[in-house]
Amino acid sequence: MSGVVDQALELWGLSGSQVTLIATRENHVYRVDREDTSFALRLHRRGLHSNAALQSELAWLSALGGDGIGVPTPLAALDGQNLHTVDGIQVDVLSWLPGRPLGSTSAGIDHSDSPAVFRAIGREMARFHRASDRWTPPAAFSRWSWDRAGLLGDAPLWGRFWENPTLTGDDSELLTRYRRVANTDLAQMEASLDYGLIHADLVRENIMTDGQNVRFIDFDDAGFGFRLFDIATALVKNLNEPDYPLLKDALLDGYRQERDIDTALLDLFLSLRAVTYVGWITLRLSEEGGPARNTRFIETARTVVSEYLNRSAHGEG
Repeated sequence: MSGVVDQALELWGLSGSQVTLIATRENHVYRVDREDTSFALRLHRRGLHSNAALQSELAWLSALGGDGIGVPTPLAALDGQNLHTVDGIQVDVLSWLPGRPLGSTSAGIDHSDSPAVFRAIGREMARFHRASDRWTPPAAFSRWSWDRAGLLGDAPLWGRFWENPTLTGDDSELLTRYRRVANTDLAQMEASLDYGLIHADLVRENIMTDGQNVRFIDFDDAGFGFRLFDIATALVKNLNEPDYPLLKDALLDGYRQERDIDTALLDLFLSLRAVTYVGWITLRLSEEGGPARNTRFIETARTVVSEYLNRSAHGEG
């Protein structure tokens, strides 16, 4: 990747900067330090997004940043373009946000006042949704959709979770039944739900904290979707936290300080979010840590789905 990095730095007028590899999970992300300013250089995973989708993301981030939302904003290259392709790899450069991640999946939440920071997350999420609604996307705007088809259709965005090859017969039957019930429940209510542009991946690693200030990074999965999906994503990885009820109440309270939302179907979206990971991991089972994550995702989905089916009017017994 060093050749691509060097060419990208030249395109953005950043040659000679200090470069540090930060992340390699989906994209390769480098921190670029130039004098007293830092940037994020992203080398995008091949085939994940089209140029149109990435340009749409960059336009959206620019609009959000201009509206005062705490997100990284694009830096134009020397030729004025925000996106380039170098040796077949799409590259762009964003501002570097201060702070540190809220935590990690393996180590939990890293903050001295979790309820306070979750209230701040709720407020910033609501501001982010409101700013996205105020913005008029360009005609060529293109991002994927976390709609009913994207979650429960024949080709969900993150894979056919009910066909994860490691599922037991009982788990496969459970998730297949859940898909049928959830599809029925969502179909009845989707027209009345709050729907628009969402982040879709507000897990601990993608929420930067600086005291009580929070900012959002990593918009790879962002697009159109139900606003409850954003809330569910911020909560589902914290279901086993001992103070989860406090965290949930704090996030919802913070959100409603800025923007109203009907959370009657939050349990449905918690279960929808849980099963997406069972599909996502299917193509990553051979990666380091893949089997352990797969086991954890299935266990969470089994618990949340079972609870949802027991409460749903269409739970089929």
